[in-house]
Amino acid sequence: MRKSDYDYEYIASLVIQAQRGSSNAFAELYVMTYDNVYNYACHYLHDTFLAQDIVQEIYIQALRKINDLKNPSVFIAWLNQIAFHVCYHTCQKNNSQYGLVSDEMLFSIYDEKTDRNPEAHAMQQDERSTLQQAVDELPATEKQIIIMKYYNQMTIEDIASALGISRSTVKRRLADTQKSLKKKLR
Repeated sequence: MRKSDYDYEYIASLVIQAQRGSSNAFAELYVMTYDNVYNYACHYLHDTFLAQDIVQEIYIQALRKINDLKNPSVFIAWLNQIAFHVCYHTCQKNNSQYGLVSDEMLFSIYDEKTDRNPEAHAMQQDERSTLQQAVDELPATEKQIIIMKYYNQMTIEDIASALGISRSTVKRRLADTQKSLKKKLR
């Protein structure tokens, strides 16, 4: 389910029920949002097994803090913020390769046309490798915004909320990052 497919009014009603102690409501929130949270963790951490553990931590924190959420209609942005912080702190703690964007994660769209043409496939692989390297060389904040925007289809508002910055800052950083990538890829 894409973020644009969420029924925010229904989600808000589930949040209210969960805040009143309904485990069924929280379970439904979990089912509705799991795929996006898991995909985000995979993209961020570059490790599917670690992502599974991190997703558990994200939902444990969400369950513990759900009564702190004052506006139930912003649940998705709030959950994204928790996901970002858990992934970020995991990377900081491990101080390792997590957070690098893999070729498989970077290019999840399968292109049958280039797969049938060996020359086109080789060119596409080269372009993918070049783009991956350019993204991996970005500063952590810029890389994070690219992952959130283009791989998780997060809105500017959701990114701003997750990172604790203004919408205009997200827009500016996104524009600067796009310019930086274009320069590197020339």
